[in-house]
Amino acid sequence: MATDAHEEGGLVFHPMDQFIVKPLFGGDQVHWYTITNVTLWMALAVVGIFVLMVLGTRGRAIVPSRIQSVAELAYGFVYKMVEDVTGKDAVRFFPYIFTLFLFIVFANFLGLIPGSFTTTSHFAVTAVLALAVFITVTVLGFVLNGTKFLGLFWVASAPLALRPILAIIELISYFVRPVSHCIRLAGNVMAGHAVIKVFAGFAAIAVISPVSVLAITAMYGLEVLVSFIQAYVFTILTCVYLKDALHPSH
Repeated sequence: MATDAHEEGGLVFHPMDQFIVKPLFGGDQVHWYTITNVTLWMALAVVGIFVLMVLGTRGRAIVPSRIQSVAELAYGFVYKMVEDVTGKDAVRFFPYIFTLFLFIVFANFLGLIPGSFTTTSHFAVTAVLALAVFITVTVLGFVLNGTKFLGLFWVASAPLALRPILAIIELISYFVRPVSHCIRLAGNVMAGHAVIKVFAGFAAIAVISPVSVLAITAMYGLEVLVSFIQAYVFTILTCVYLKDALHPSH
């Protein structure tokens, strides 16, 4: 978390310090093989998914337990999303989409624990998720449709004179997808946590402390909602992009 300090009688707080990547076992150098706080909380997200979906449903019963009910609710929610947005022929890709949803949800909610690290606040993490979706959809589009996949960029319903211009616009917007896909998730998560830290810094001032505490409570409640909504938005956009690969002419 950010450090607070008093310098020349004023309060200085650093809301962005909570996003610093730090090695877990000492030192200040971070290499590709270094185990960091990001590594730890990503691993905890994976463990959480395993507990929910494997251990929680191991003793399946007609009358489900609470953890089984949560697992079934999550499964049904994402399955219906894939079926409604992408179509029944996209159900074969449900495991991948469901895994994405669960990872983002767990990473977001774990980041709300005081003293934790929010892995989805880093563009390095969200960029990998977005690029994985982009590459998967693009490769799948060409494998299933061949050169017909390029029809996604050719607006046949537009006047002939405008089609080349629209094709360029569509091509640019297609390659911008992974950028917007990752920035939307990381930006929203980072902004919310930074605002909470700013309010926490003002909580040290006695005069406005009650107002600051109320603001922190309200922002925390909002972040709980945002954590789920951003996972939902990322997943539903993945379904939309997958639909383009399966049905490029639509």
